[in-house]
Amino acid sequence: MAEKFTVKAETRETRGKNEARRMRAEGKIPVVIYGGGEESVAATASLAELAAVLRSDGGANTVFSLDISGAGASDVMFQDRQIDPVRGRLIHADLRRLVKGEKIEMTVPITLDGEPIGVTEEGGMLDQSLREVKVLCEPAKAPDAIHVDVSGLKVGDAIHISDLKIEGGEIHGEPEAVVAHVITLKEPDLEPQVEAGAEPAVEGAEAPAEGGETDGE
Repeated sequence: MAEKFTVKAETRETRGKNEARRMRAEGKIPVVIYGGGEESVAATASLAELAAVLRSDGGANTVFSLDISGAGASDVMFQDRQIDPVRGRLIHADLRRLVKGEKIEMTVPITLDGEPIGVTEEGGMLDQSLREVKVLCEPAKAPDAIHVDVSGLKVGDAIHISDLKIEGGEIHGEPEAVVAHVITLKEPDLEPQVEAGAEPAVEGAEAPAEGGETDGE
């Protein structure tokens, strides 16, 4: 069973650089909560707690409880996030309130299982063209990944988006888009062979006229 996270938060009224520095000193970051038929709320939340959610198996698709002091708790998930490009640290997050039974579009990774026959027996190579796909489903029922069995693929065979399945949801994307296929390894180009007894051509040299002889001194 997936771990249930609860993140504590407090509403915020002030903004600016001084406020941002104070939050960072306290190990917090600004967050904004949207959706659920309610007004948006600006708050601060623990960086460590939010980072723990992102490190979980569900990553940004993880549903967690946001407990705002004085306002109560609600189920949310990441809608958008901003990362410090230098430190690689989360510095701001937009969170979406969830309504029971509501389906939303989210990105789910694709995991290939097994080793294709085309690789083990036919000398081909497995190429994964798509590593994630958009799905429409209830967030709480979203899989951590969509697993695809590729063990039966032969050289030239392919898995398309139309072949993917998800329980209780829909997969979005071009149906014929290739997820993975087994390709033939290209043979290396061989150097041109020189016929026995023939002199190799010298670049820039002129061939003598047909039937003629070269002039002597």
